[in-house]
Amino acid sequence: MSTRRSVNSIDWIAFSTFLAIVVIGWLMLYAASYEGEGLWFDLQSDVGRQTVWIGLSFVVFLAIMVTDWRIWSSVSFPFYIITIVLLLAVLLIGKEVKGATSWFSIMGYTFQPSELAKIGTALAVASFLSQPNIVFNNVKNVVYALAIFCIPAGLIFLQPDAGTALIFMSFLIPLFRAGLNASLYILGLSLLFIFIGSLIWSPYLMLIIILFFTYLFLVLNIKESQLPLSILLMIGLFSMASYTYIDYRFILITLFLGLLYFLYLLFKEGKYNVMLLGLMIGFSSILLSFGTQWAFNNLLKPHQQDRINVWLRPHLCDPQGSLYNIIQSKTAIGSGGFSGKGFLEGTMTKLNYVPEQKTDFIFSILGEEQGFLGSISIIALFTILLLRITIIAERADLPFIRYYAYGVAGIVFFHFFINIGMTIGIMPVIGIPLPLMSKGGSSFLAFTIMIAILLKMDTARVR
Repeated sequence: MSTRRSVNSIDWIAFSTFLAIVVIGWLMLYAASYEGEGLWFDLQSDVGRQTVWIGLSFVVFLAIMVTDWRIWSSVSFPFYIITIVLLLAVLLIGKEVKGATSWFSIMGYTFQPSELAKIGTALAVASFLSQPNIVFNNVKNVVYALAIFCIPAGLIFLQPDAGTALIFMSFLIPLFRAGLNASLYILGLSLLFIFIGSLIWSPYLMLIIILFFTYLFLVLNIKESQLPLSILLMIGLFSMASYTYIDYRFILITLFLGLLYFLYLLFKEGKYNVMLLGLMIGFSSILLSFGTQWAFNNLLKPHQQDRINVWLRPHLCDPQGSLYNIIQSKTAIGSGGFSGKGFLEGTMTKLNYVPEQKTDFIFSILGEEQGFLGSISIIALFTILLLRITIIAERADLPFIRYYAYGVAGIVFFHFFINIGMTIGIMPVIGIPLPLMSKGGSSFLAFTIMIAILLKMDTARVR
């Protein structure tokens, strides 16, 4: 590691944005808990406990800022190993909360080791990627890099806490920055599209879509593709427009004839590997599509089906049951209008209509009391914070700092996007807190440590 000394001050834009989010989050938690004066002095209240955590976190923040940043590079893998041990320990001796064994209980305060694991994994991924001999044309390096964040994700999934485990997929962002093949990301997004589409659309429409994109792959590999592309476009438009009016078997015959034509053109050009690959892509995608429906109907438990239905097929859900949280959250946000009802004036907040409004659905309080202006302002603050983290990453002199910054950006983005998406119904409800705003001391402490380490690292740049 370089021994160059810090010559820059803290990034005040990033720090000010971080501080503004913290203050807004504390005010929203106060509004959700408000019953009288002096609430935040009561250490038994949610606001009082969160105030203690905020105070502790800022002490830790100051300690990090006066410590040499290079210590984090030195202890990255030991810190990571400690978090893995804690994740194993919580499975054995942890406290169960809402069906998940994710917590240690200490003197009345609970602590979630998965939050520390995010920091440890961010440091370990950065340390691994910053090694000079790490290149992703070596399969072994790809496997090692994936294992670093898949191991803690797997242990967290066993708690079970699928939402937090999903957050660890954010470490694919620093891997992409380090040069991991973009085709792997396209493959992953394609699989996600097939999974979602198979649950939203009819099997026959999904089959038409899969065949269309398979044929598109084949056609793009034909040397003279202008005519085949025109034929494919006509077949696709005909199939999509008429699949509800014409017997699907007739459409499948049309699609099959189109396949024979495209395969014939590839055969003439001797592109046998393209033919085989295209057929494999189409066949495996069709299997995945029908397998998704089968697994959903036969393997998932009713409450797991409800979670997915709330996200993708809300018309199948009970408004007084699994859909209740989303309906109340949307109603609260919508009732705020343009400028909101005012601080401490949210009627749905006061009457606790929105379940989990201090944790997963704290954004609904902001929407009701501060309206569209408040909602768009907090989204702007998170966007500014993410942009500053990205700027810090790109101006970093050392790869370790750059990859750590992208790891932090990924974690913040996934939390921010999924949580707000949950409250407005565009993402599944999987228990992801809003960073620095939702109630939760271990989450707040972890985000503070991550950002403090990053801001300290940023001061080490030469320019």
